[in-house]
Amino acid sequence: MPNSPDPVAKALELWHTNPPPTDRPVLLAGPTASGKSALALALAQMQNRVIINADALQVYDMWQILSARPAADEMDAIPHFLYGCVSRVQDWSVGHWLRNVRELLTQYPDAVIVGGTGLYFRALTEGLVDIPATPEAIRKMADAKLALEGLDSLRRDLDEPTRACIDLSNPARVQRAWEVLQSTGRGLVAWQALTPDPVLPLHATTPIILSPPVDWLKTRIDSRFAAMMAQGALEEVRTVLPVWDPRAPWAKAIGAPELIAHLQGHISLQAAVESATLATRQYAKRQRTWFRKRMKAWHALP
Repeated sequence: MPNSPDPVAKALELWHTNPPPTDRPVLLAGPTASGKSALALALAQMQNRVIINADALQVYDMWQILSARPAADEMDAIPHFLYGCVSRVQDWSVGHWLRNVRELLTQYPDAVIVGGTGLYFRALTEGLVDIPATPEAIRKMADAKLALEGLDSLRRDLDEPTRACIDLSNPARVQRAWEVLQSTGRGLVAWQALTPDPVLPLHATTPIILSPPVDWLKTRIDSRFAAMMAQGALEEVRTVLPVWDPRAPWAKAIGAPELIAHLQGHISLQAAVESATLATRQYAKRQRTWFRKRMKAWHALP
């Protein structure tokens, strides 16, 4: 590890002298491998809070190791919610997560909500419109159109306001917008204009973003993925090999596509590990960019 201070230890040192207010929830965001879970656990123990997951992959029951879900003894020490609670065959979205969090907050209004999925936090603090579910027939039509005609065919069909606002290089975002337009007759941006008041306004929380040094984070990512491999990440991925679907939301776990490629005989294990480690670094960079651009009002914890 580089000689820079451990951000988790530094945060705890600060909080022992100036702890977060106990009359409101703490939102704790940060890039992957930044120490969020350890910090959330320490804070929850220090102030007798519970922990609610805000990571889109730690909800899936098959990803204990690869999603870096808190260990069993940590979850036994402090109540943890929305971890490992969704199977691969269940529908799950930011809307499902938000409904669960709304209910949990009625019981635990001072919870620590921790994760790296910026969209979850944005929905929680800015509101989320309840768009009708996409019919299966429309989804299959979108899948076929994407496979046969490419992403441009979906982009061309979008309404102009939506095309101007979404990330047109993101296939999942484009397909979602196309499905919404086809199934409801209303563009995604028009739906978003109907967004209700948020479940938890930002001013009613203590919103914190971990901002560890980039070199420290890179080294931590490398060592953490090596530790995941030692803990059995390859075997964890092997269990989903018979049902692997790269388009499924649960298949987005960083490292899963690379280890699947190895198990399918396409690349060596070493190449898979190197590729997965690089993918994790790239994901952390995208997270930092998201936080910097879209969560400017949050308190950065350097």
